[in-house]
Amino acid sequence: MTRPLRLAFFNRSYYPDFGATGQLLTELCEDLVGRHGHEVTVVAGVPLSSAAKTSSPRWFQPVREEWHNGVRILRAYGTTLDKRRFTGRATNYMSYFASALVGATRLGRVDVVIALTDPPIIGLPAKAAATLHGARFVFLCQDIFPEVARLLEDFQSDRVEALLTRVGKFTVGHADAIIALGDTMKRRLVETKDADPSRIRVIHNWADCDAIVPASKDNPFARAHGLADRFVVMHSGNVGLSQGVDRLLDVAERLRDLEDVVIAIVGDGAQKVALVNAAESRQLSNIRFFPYQPKSSLIDSFATADVFLVSLKRGLSGFIVPSKLYGILAAGRPYIAAVEDDSEAADIAREYDCGIVVPPGSVEGIESAVRELHSDRIRARAMGDRARKAGLLFDRRRAVSSYEHVFLELTNGHRRTA
Repeated sequence: MTRPLRLAFFNRSYYPDFGATGQLLTELCEDLVGRHGHEVTVVAGVPLSSAAKTSSPRWFQPVREEWHNGVRILRAYGTTLDKRRFTGRATNYMSYFASALVGATRLGRVDVVIALTDPPIIGLPAKAAATLHGARFVFLCQDIFPEVARLLEDFQSDRVEALLTRVGKFTVGHADAIIALGDTMKRRLVETKDADPSRIRVIHNWADCDAIVPASKDNPFARAHGLADRFVVMHSGNVGLSQGVDRLLDVAERLRDLEDVVIAIVGDGAQKVALVNAAESRQLSNIRFFPYQPKSSLIDSFATADVFLVSLKRGLSGFIVPSKLYGILAAGRPYIAAVEDDSEAADIAREYDCGIVVPPGSVEGIESAVRELHSDRIRARAMGDRARKAGLLFDRRRAVSSYEHVFLELTNGHRRTA
């Protein structure tokens, strides 16, 4: 008699967090339970978003059990300090890390333990849990550290960087399998972490192509915000340090002559307040800001865009993979990829002719691409059609099935007998 696999994930961000990694992990875990019949536990932290608050465990009772959509959540205590400052982020990480160590002892029987990268040291308790329970260990690399921290953090320390380097190499070196989000990330893991290429499986992030579909620009979101008759250039998702979103202020300045063009920044993050203030001080009426949109509104908000921007600062290619790309593809919209040439976003844009690639941070390149698509709407719509076809190749169901295949492969290719 066969039984489901028992899977345990370690990552601070999980339901009800709105962050991209937390949402993707929630979808993965719920599908592994609901569609594939496995048993899943997540050692998760307390949501940091004020809109996603949940009651927190206490320091004297560091782990509390919850259930959501069939997934067992071991909610680990952690602080919720301002993550815009390094000290706040570090305290949040370390408090969750300490509680996750307790969570590792409360998993029960488990076949596969999977560590993500929030925080980048979470692989240590995850590996300890795998050893404790005699389970296989998988490293799901969402970001590569310390390279990401080196380029983005407001605090630099040789000691912290050396620690993150050692932790990264330890996690990679002790993983039975490593999941990279693209071919460039796979190369970075080999080059910077001495990863064994034979242990790396490439599985892209995804969008739910049933939940996000191409739709009419004349929709409630567009009408409510006066955008139905505008040419909308949209940045959707985290407004953080990695994207160089501040360059859009200069783009807006240069596009003032196109009176129907509006740049819409949808989402929240560390840079948003500064961007809003800067746009107001520069009197940029052609740039608009909107909060995160709930899943129920995604179809309309995505359909409001005529073209999206996917951007990443120079030096981050392969160390970060923008997950927003897959929702854009599912929505059937073209995009401007302001990224390095070897980025996954650039590769997909060229391979499927669904986007225009410009250098990272290039105001002139973004402006030129916007003008090009603004003047040739037929080409823009054709690129959007091709984007949707590409998006179906990165659909949620296909990605989750690929994860299941890796886990089954590690446990001798089948569900073990009870």
